[in-house]
Amino acid sequence: MSLKNELRSYLKPLGESVLAILIGAFIGAVVLWLSGYDAIAAYKALIQGSFGSLGNFAETLSKSTPLILTAITFAIGARTGLFNIGAEGAVYFGAIAAVAVTQNLRNPVSGILAGLLVGALWMLPAAVLKVYRGVHEVISTIMFNWIAFYLASWLALEVYENPMNPNSTLPIPPGARLPLLVKNSTLSLGFVIALFTAVVVYILMWHTKLGYELRTSGLNSKAAEYGGINPKVAMLWSFVIGGMTAGLAGALQVMGVPPSYSISQGLANVYGYGFDGIGVSLVGRNHPLGVIFAGILFGALNAGATQMQQTGVPLEMVKVIEGIIIVAVAVPGLLDMFLKLFRRDRA
Repeated sequence: MSLKNELRSYLKPLGESVLAILIGAFIGAVVLWLSGYDAIAAYKALIQGSFGSLGNFAETLSKSTPLILTAITFAIGARTGLFNIGAEGAVYFGAIAAVAVTQNLRNPVSGILAGLLVGALWMLPAAVLKVYRGVHEVISTIMFNWIAFYLASWLALEVYENPMNPNSTLPIPPGARLPLLVKNSTLSLGFVIALFTAVVVYILMWHTKLGYELRTSGLNSKAAEYGGINPKVAMLWSFVIGGMTAGLAGALQVMGVPPSYSISQGLANVYGYGFDGIGVSLVGRNHPLGVIFAGILFGALNAGATQMQQTGVPLEMVKVIEGIIIVAVAVPGLLDMFLKLFRRDRA
């Protein structure tokens, strides 16, 4: 496909996503109005809190960093014909690995590599169960997420606990922390790493033999096998690469977000990114470059929520509005994915 045709193929989903954002925002405004709140003031505050200053925009980008990476995990799976929701567990262990390794190897590269490796290893059991035993990935990955949560919680509380602060793990040593890009913010080099990862995955998926095999297996595994592609190998690679990006998300979250540079009690500062990444991926049409913009959108909603509350809108209503916008934007991508799965099954 030529560059011109490739760009043209993105215009339709981009237009649908923009329209969905406007529809979601309109429905949200109606809900606010019916609930007795000033919708215009609330949305102004949301935009101001997300993009109103350099510091606010930096927080938007910071909050989008782990979402971009976990969205890539789901996107790779979807392109391979899988519904991989195991990013959550890989995030936990990517964070644990970064904390553990940097206690001795006090440099950021070691923490990043540890997150990549451990994230991939955590995905392997679900991959093996899928490929060799036919266990559906939704069942296996959601079960492994719970195993990961409790095992990672035990490691954080008992093995890597901070004797100076019982509410967190040992902190990442100063020499292993990622540099901040904007002063007095939480935006670190991790955002640049996330962007770089998305571009690398795009090149891998659309401009390499392995990526072609992954996408072909996702479109029609029987046809792929007939053409000399092994769908089982493609599935294994999908899980491994997805585990790497999710593990990287966990590592960057503890290595690049001040002030604690650690895992909070109850895994609070790494919890939920794997699940949120599913929505980000759907909004980004399961495309590595699309999830960049979708991740920033989700980051903006999270960053602006606090200022939105200052207009008198309670947190619960803020979450309702966020949910309406997210659902509206995710619907086109979700329908597109199900249509592709339906056509593949019919074929």
